[in-house]
Amino acid sequence: MLFAAFLLSVSMFSQEDLEEVKINKKQKGIKKSFTVTANTSLITSKELLKAACCNLAESFETNPSIDVNFSDALTGTKQIKMLGLTSPYLMITEENIPSVRGASQAYGLSFTPGTWIESVQITKGAGSVINGYESISGQINTELLKPLSDIPFFLNAYGSTDSRFELNTHFNKKLSDKWATSLFVHGNTRVAKNDMNNDGFLDNPLGKQINVLNRYQYYNPESGLVSFINFRYMNDKKQTGELDFDKDRDRGTTNYWGSEINTERFDVSTKIGYVFKDMPYQSIGFQNAFNSHKQDSYFGLNQYDIKQNSFYSNLIFNSIISNTMHKFTTGLNFSYDQYQEFVNLTDVSRIDNSVGAFFEYTYDNTDNFSLILGGRVDNHNRLGFFVTPRLHMRYNPWKNGVVRFSAGRGKRSANIFAENQQLFASSRTFSVLDSNGKVYGLNPEIAWNYGVSFSQKFKIFGKNADAGFDLYRTDFQNQAVVDLMQSPQQVLFYDLEGSSFANSLQVEFNYELIHNLNLRTAYKYYDIQTDYLRGSFQRPLQAKHRFLGNLEYETTLNNDKQWRFDFTYNWSGKQQLPYTASNPAEDQFPDFSPAYAVVNAQVTRVFSSVFEVYIGGENIGNYKQEKAILGADNPFGPNFDASVAYAPIFGQMYYAGLRFKIK
Repeated sequence: MLFAAFLLSVSMFSQEDLEEVKINKKQKGIKKSFTVTANTSLITSKELLKAACCNLAESFETNPSIDVNFSDALTGTKQIKMLGLTSPYLMITEENIPSVRGASQAYGLSFTPGTWIESVQITKGAGSVINGYESISGQINTELLKPLSDIPFFLNAYGSTDSRFELNTHFNKKLSDKWATSLFVHGNTRVAKNDMNNDGFLDNPLGKQINVLNRYQYYNPESGLVSFINFRYMNDKKQTGELDFDKDRDRGTTNYWGSEINTERFDVSTKIGYVFKDMPYQSIGFQNAFNSHKQDSYFGLNQYDIKQNSFYSNLIFNSIISNTMHKFTTGLNFSYDQYQEFVNLTDVSRIDNSVGAFFEYTYDNTDNFSLILGGRVDNHNRLGFFVTPRLHMRYNPWKNGVVRFSAGRGKRSANIFAENQQLFASSRTFSVLDSNGKVYGLNPEIAWNYGVSFSQKFKIFGKNADAGFDLYRTDFQNQAVVDLMQSPQQVLFYDLEGSSFANSLQVEFNYELIHNLNLRTAYKYYDIQTDYLRGSFQRPLQAKHRFLGNLEYETTLNNDKQWRFDFTYNWSGKQQLPYTASNPAEDQFPDFSPAYAVVNAQVTRVFSSVFEVYIGGENIGNYKQEKAILGADNPFGPNFDASVAYAPIFGQMYYAGLRFKIK
């Protein structure tokens, strides 16, 4: 991924003199097709190079479709949002196998190192029924580096001023003309204590992670068989809290407030596909995945432990109806999840399983119109029997213009504790007000998503430009409401009574200012409201207005040498904050946060086709949340709350690294 070539070379030969002519076309960081039916953008390896990109959660800082926020004031964990909704409402897959879900929802995005990623596909709105019924606001699918196309060796070393150090090594070997294997080894650690806002608490956790992936690929073009086998082990340890906290001495006491989050994960997955030799439009695929995810954690005197064993299986058949203008995909899904979950020693364990069948019809007139109409039926031991319809349409009214429409339904079980772990870092009591539902006493979340988008390419003064907008609405028929607006000493969970919706408008403009200097801009407006017990409020910690601007410049390659520059400006408007007015004045947040801006920049020097170095900075303007933790002077008192993070805590951070490869 990070060592992929940025120039696509096409060789052409004259029939007379056979002299070679090379046409070089620069690869874009974010690609948007005008012929794909769904509203999908592709993040290429070039885009992932624009930031430190330590893990998947940190890969979206320059992407206009995804919003990146800190989840709390302690762990440094970044959470993502699409269409104004947090990641649980996204379907996140790895090579089209569900990955970040259930127990891994809070920290799972940080468990995929950036150097492993070949590309990321982002689809707005209701996703495909092939991957399941849970997608509500969109889907993010990551594609990992493929062993048969990988290079023999890659090294990436990284260090930053917040004392984070990281090493990535990739080893690849061709076992035969049909078999290849890759071994990815990732390690990171943070070794120094940082408290840039002088509140007595670590701004980022101490920690270390070891992450190993061994994958095998088989491809036989003569028989039409292709297969992948993956084995993965990950161990991640985090420690945060007060500066003087000693985990061996102070755990379980009120000497100093501290927290540890220790996660161990093991994954095995297989994929096998067969393309019918005499019918290249017809294929069959079979995916299977098993993972075991174990997290032991405590937050002060709160204890949270969860273990999830999961199995997923998907059988897919693709073919045509009469001709290739009419295609269909059909198949069967099976999923099994065993949760062993303890909240302060209260056992809330359960087993979920479901079996489903799907059918998706695709029409494409190969010119200006296409549609995907899909549906699936599922039988779930807790959610019951239900139907999931999805629709995507594309129309090109004229050259270089495209209109898209989508609509669909999603349904999911809210894992209220795993998805809201940041709230354990507070003195709030947890109360579930309903008891008639089958998951923690709550009913399943059900929502409809509708969206329309338009994009147009054109030229300004002979330079390429494009502009567009998309407008989406999500209506919840039921929602597991997380209520922080009732009392600063409580978090309430209950089924929605009233309305809850999310409206999202995004406007983009992109322009090549001069040769090799590209501008990307996006403005986003969110109207997200939920009916709480105290009335209707904006969703807490979600800005109504956001703006992104990105400038990238690269010099022309000269003997494999090049400079690359990247500058990103992110502005976030005011955000509704949780209710704290009943606290003493010194332990209150205002009703709304102030607006703020963050500036990131990076410079890369490519010395040759095998070696490059990079330096960069994040939050160069050094903006910090004025008050990050309520009750920091009395962390075991009634007003302590470290869960409200609307802006950076650490301040400015600078980093440097190198990349080396053997081709």
